[in-house]
This record gives sequence, C-alpha cells and structure tokens, in this order.
Amino acid sequence: MGPKSILESKWLQEIFILIFSFLLFTVNDWIFITGWRSFLTGTVYFFILYSHAQINRFFVLPILLKEHKPYLYFLLTATLLFVFSILLYEVSTELLYKNCFLYKSSYQKTYHFQLGTLLGTLICILGSIQILEHYREQKMKTSKELLHNQAQLNVLRAQLNPHFLFNTFNTLYGVSLQYPERASELIMQVSKLMRYQVENSTKEFIPIDDEIDFISSYVELERERVGYRCRITYSHQTDNGNYKIAPMLLITFIENAFKHGACSIEECFVNIDIKVEKGTLNMQIRNSIPEKKKKVISTKIGLKNTIESLKIIYPNKHHLDSFADGAEYIVNLKIELEP
Repeated sequence: MGPKSILESKWLQEIFILIFSFLLFTVNDWIFITGWRSFLTGTVYFFILYSHAQINRFFVLPILLKEHKPYLYFLLTATLLFVFSILLYEVSTELLYKNCFLYKSSYQKTYHFQLGTLLGTLICILGSIQILEHYREQKMKTSKELLHNQAQLNVLRAQLNPHFLFNTFNTLYGVSLQYPERASELIMQVSKLMRYQVENSTKEFIPIDDEIDFISSYVELERERVGYRCRITYSHQTDNGNYKIAPMLLITFIENAFKHGACSIEECFVNIDIKVEKGTLNMQIRNSIPEKKKKVISTKIGLKNTIESLKIIYPNKHHLDSFADGAEYIVNLKIELEP
C-alpha cells in the first residue's frame, strides 16, 4: 500500500487523513499521555475537532461548491466555529481536563485557544480532502478523455482501412489492364500490403522501419501502374534510433499525391522524401497539378480521418502544412516520434 494506492482509493484517503490529522493535533500532548485514560481523553478531544470538520465538509461546504454562495458559507462556518468552540471549552474544562493534565498551560483552557484549534483542524482536513478529491476528478477526467479519444480513433481507423483497400484495388486494376501478364505477381504484392494493413492497423504504435517498408512497397506498386507516364522519385533515410509511429498515417498523403498528381496523360511527377533524425520524422511530398486532368472521384474521408488521427495521437507533437505552389502541390509533415 504505497502513495499511489492512497491517491487512487477514496477509503484509503479517508483513513490516511484521519490518522494524519489525529497525529498532527495530538502530537504536542503525547508527552502527557501516560495511560489509557489519557489516551481516551485525547481521542475524545480530537473526535470533537474531527466531527466539526466533517459537518462543515458534508453540510456547509456544498453551499460554496455547488450553490456558489460564499457569503452564506463563511457565515455558517463562523457560526459553527463559535458553537463548537464553546462546546469544546465546556467539554474539555468540565470533563477532559478536570481529572487529567492533558494540556501544557492555562491558555489551552481558553475559548480563543479552542477556536484556533478548531480552525486549524478545519483547514488541515478540508484542505487535504479537497486536494485529493481534485486529484481524483482530474484523473477521472483524463481517463474519460483517453477513452473518448481511443473510441474516436477506432472509428477513424475503421473508416480509413476500407479507404486504403479501395485505392489499392483500383491501382491493381489499372496495372492489370496495362500489363495483364503481371497480374498474378501484383496480386501477391497487394496481398502483402493487405496483410500488413490487417495486422498493424489495430496496433497503437509500430517500428518506423516497418512503416517505411510498407510505404516503399506501395510506391513500387504505383510505379508499376503509372511509372511509364509519371516521373516518380522516392527516398527515405533513418538514423539508428528505435522509434515508433502510429500505423497507416503517412500512406494517405502518398495515396493522394498519386491520385491527383498522376491523373492525366501529360507529363507529371510525384516526389516523396522521408527523413527520420533525432526522433523527428520529416516528410515532404510534391506532386504536379495537371492543367487537364481526369475527374477524380474522392470523398476525402481518408485525408480528413488522417488529420483527425494526427490531432488525437500527436497533440502538439506534429505540424502539417499543405499548399499549392504554382503547378505543384506540396505537403510538409513533421512528427515527434515515440521512442
């Protein structure tokens, strides 16, 4: 039972606060406790202090936190302090201290001493409780956000996977029309891509080298389809770091480059450059914007979902910039990878 258990368990917190406040507000009097009678006397004294704090916590504090009436809260708190200081004075003077020297000086038998002790106990107990409750609420809020983000990410991936599947089969169809004798070889290549997609799309992170190998296979497939009429350059470079990346994030931008950059019979190009250095991935994609291009049917689901996934998986750890510059379209993506 360590600090983490106490922070996460409400009942352990209550026990911890009870023991902590008991020791704190009786530690100055332990030297006077010489037997069970003195111990029970000190326990009764603390029980009155603790009861006052709990009454404020459950009946008065909600007026401030839930009803937002600070003036009424402070008025009731002052009234409770006044009533309990009189009660504590009478009990301690007539019962507790009468036959037990459980105090150091006569000042401990005054009203203002009891008032100060009550106020100190109230601040100690309520402050500790509010800090721990705030911790629990923040952790619960964070857990709910994580669950929501994970559910949202699962939905996005469920939409993205068929999108990649459709695009890949369209590529296979185009290649089979141009080179029917290579259809069987290309089907095997597509099956490898599909296997990778099925096995890794549900994983949170995968090695960056695996993702780059997957992209390389896809680029080679596209080279078979449009390489005879489209200038394709592809380069990748990684350092020796063992970095990981969320799967199937980069492929959408590459798909779009081929879809829109190689959709005409005129001269076109697709340039892809991926670099991983010191834990940061930089990808630049440039593709031509043909003056006369075929009509491309696109729902933009894949791109939209990928952008949303980046926001969820890499909040404040990525930068995406895409724009048209003359006759070419440029995408710059920077991601701080997981080690």
